[in-house]
Amino acid sequence: MDTDEIIRLQEEVAHLSRAVDDLSETVIRQEREIAMLTRRLELLMQRAAERELEAGGTAPFADQKPPHW
Repeated sequence: MDTDEIIRLQEEVAHLSRAVDDLSETVIRQEREIAMLTRRLELLMQRAAERELEAGGTAPFADQKPPHW
């Protein structure tokens, strides 16, 4: 292996390392966003269930089976 080949391989490893770091940051950001959206969805479902009960409904939306079941 000559010097040029070693340099090319080192550059390729550096680029791949940077790509892995960028992807890791993206996954971490998406994980946080999914967790936040999950919490928001749970709150919205809870509020909808409370409103349904206040309106005289029989079961909260989250506990009802879809009409096709």
